[in-house]
Amino acid sequence: MLIAKGIHKSYGSLEVLKGVDLEISKGEIVSIVGASGAGKSTLLHILGTLDRPDLGELSLDEQNLLLLKGDSLAEFRNSRIGFVFQFHNLLPEFTALENICIPGFIQGKEEKALKIRGKELGEILGIEHRLDHKPSELSGGEQQRVAVARALINNPDFIFADEPSGNLDTSNARALHDLFFKLRDKFQLSFVIVTHNEELAAMADRKVIMKDGRIFGG
Repeated sequence: MLIAKGIHKSYGSLEVLKGVDLEISKGEIVSIVGASGAGKSTLLHILGTLDRPDLGELSLDEQNLLLLKGDSLAEFRNSRIGFVFQFHNLLPEFTALENICIPGFIQGKEEKALKIRGKELGEILGIEHRLDHKPSELSGGEQQRVAVARALINNPDFIFADEPSGNLDTSNARALHDLFFKLRDKFQLSFVIVTHNEELAAMADRKVIMKDGRIFGG
């Protein structure tokens, strides 16, 4: 279980998070909603160890994540967490399959095994016929599926998604939402999803509402 307690975060004089408590269980899909500036993305980045709180506690299975630094933090993040963002952040010079495999290369995994795993994920995500194409040759929906496969390549426990369907049309957004639930059931992943999409938020196991740096409901 991922547990955050009393999370505070400020940028200069702007207090963004004002004492947030949140627990995420294994296999749970949690959506985080709220107006722009409510602190959703800041909280997501702290939960995903991309940023550090000014005050508070963050632990996973009783391991204090705030004690991790440098290489140990990078190793933890690369092996236990996957990220999906609104803008896919694919490297344009590499094929879809190569993009998918990048976190595994960073971890030092063997190339042949990685590519087998990448192709398996491509099949699960319905892009197996597009893996040799570069990002510029893919549709927005296909690019986002590549980004999801990249997040899954190291078999993480958590997927943190920041507006994952914000750059997709209605049809592709709905397909992505359905995919998250399929992946949860197949791999017993936990998803934490920041979204303005009310349909996706309502589908989640739990909806957390943020307002002015605090959590209401959920």
